[in-house]
Amino acid sequence: MPDYELLELVLFRAIPRQDVKPLARRLMDTFGDFNRVLSAPRKRLAAVKGVGDAVILELKIIEAAAHRMARARVLKRHVISSWDAVLDYCHTTMAHRETEQFRVLYLDRKNMLIADEEQASGTVDHVPVYPRELVKRALELNASALILVHNHPSGDPTPSEQDITMTGQVRKAAEALGITLHDHLIIGKSRELSFRSAGYL
Repeated sequence: MPDYELLELVLFRAIPRQDVKPLARRLMDTFGDFNRVLSAPRKRLAAVKGVGDAVILELKIIEAAAHRMARARVLKRHVISSWDAVLDYCHTTMAHRETEQFRVLYLDRKNMLIADEEQASGTVDHVPVYPRELVKRALELNASALILVHNHPSGDPTPSEQDITMTGQVRKAAEALGITLHDHLIIGKSRELSFRSAGYL
C-alpha cells in the first residue's frame, strides 16, 4: 500500500465522512513521506491547512504505537544478538526527526538492554552531549556497557569531526570506570553508520 493511501486511512478515522485525499497530499508534499508525517512536530502539523487536533492526535497515537512496538523488541533482550531489532528501533524512533536527538542505550553485564534514554535534543545539525553525565547515569543504572545513538536529519550518517571527538571523550570517561562503549550509531534517513564497523572505535 503506498504511503499516501495509508495516510488517507488514518485521516479518514480522524475526519470521517469527508474527502481526505487533498489533505493527505498536502501532508505528503509538506513532509515527504508517511514516517516524516507521523514524526513531525505538532506545531508544524498544525500549520498545514486542514489539520486540527483530531488529526494530530490520531497521527501521534500511531507514532507512539510504532515506537512502543519497536522498543518491545529490544528491551530486556540480548542486544548484540538482536542487533537488527536494535537498528530497526533506532530507525523507527530517530530516522525521520527534523532535529538531532542523542540517545544512550544502557546495557547490563549480559548485554541486556536495561534503559534507553534521550540525553539531549538540539538543532538540525547539532546536539550538546556531556560525557561526564552519560557515565554518571551509567553508574546510577549499574550499567556495564553503552551504545550511543544519534540521528543526522540531513539523511547522511557520515560522522562529523565533533561526533568523532565526542565519542572518544565518552569512551575515555567510560573506560576509566570499567564501562565498555560498544558502539556509536549515527542514524540517517535510509541507512546507519556504526563507528565500530567503520573503524572509528
